[in-house]
This record gives sequence, structure tokens and C-alpha cells, in this order.
Amino acid sequence: MALVQLVIVLALVQFFAFAVAVGKARETYGVVAPATTGHEIFERYYRVQMNTLELLVLLIPALWLFARDLSPATAAGLGALYLIGRGVYFVSYVKDPKTRSLGFALSSGPIVLLLLGALFGAARAVWLHGG
Repeated sequence: MALVQLVIVLALVQFFAFAVAVGKARETYGVVAPATTGHEIFERYYRVQMNTLELLVLLIPALWLFARDLSPATAAGLGALYLIGRGVYFVSYVKDPKTRSLGFALSSGPIVLLLLGALFGAARAVWLHGG
């Protein structure tokens, strides 16, 4: 489970780095808080951060449940793929939002697999142990 914990911490660190990038973009493009619009490039940074937050809500519990009920190593591997995907998503979305598809697939695909695995693991536990 240590690898799973490491992936979770790295996902949180990555999210924090995205938040720092938003802060720098806010300053660079003159978007004064609490505004979330005002310059297209700033808005790209902001959307990456918000989209990542939306996915973290799914990633962390799915990763943990998959690891607990099925395989910590597989969960950590899927989590690592998510991290790579988020990095690709960040770079591509800020450059040109139309090129975000690969990064989105590399980060959302692992979450879908983790969710399905967590569901399977929970159903298996109910079946084997009656709840």
C-alpha cells in the first residue's frame, strides 16, 4: 500500500503545483482575485486546475478501494498513468485546448478502470462475505 500512498501524495503535490501555476498566471495576465476570467491563457491554467480537482475527487477513493480489494501494485500503476496523463493534459491544454484529448484520456481512463475495479472488489466482498 506504500506505493498507493505515494501516488496519492504525488497527485496532491501535482495539484498544488497546478494551483501555483494558476497563481503565477493570474499575476502574469493581470487577473485579479476573485476573478476567474479576463485573459484566455489564464483561463486555460484555471480550467486545468479545476478539471484536475474534479478528477481528484474520483481518483483518490477509487485508487484506495481498488488497492484494498484487488491489487495495490495495479492501483499504483494506474495512478502513475493518471499522473502522466495530467502532466500531458496541463501542457497541451495551456498550449492549445484542442490538443488536450491524449492527456484527458491518459488521466480519465485509469480512473474509469479504478472505479470499475473498486465496484468489482466491493461486489465480490459482498458475494463472498455477505456484506
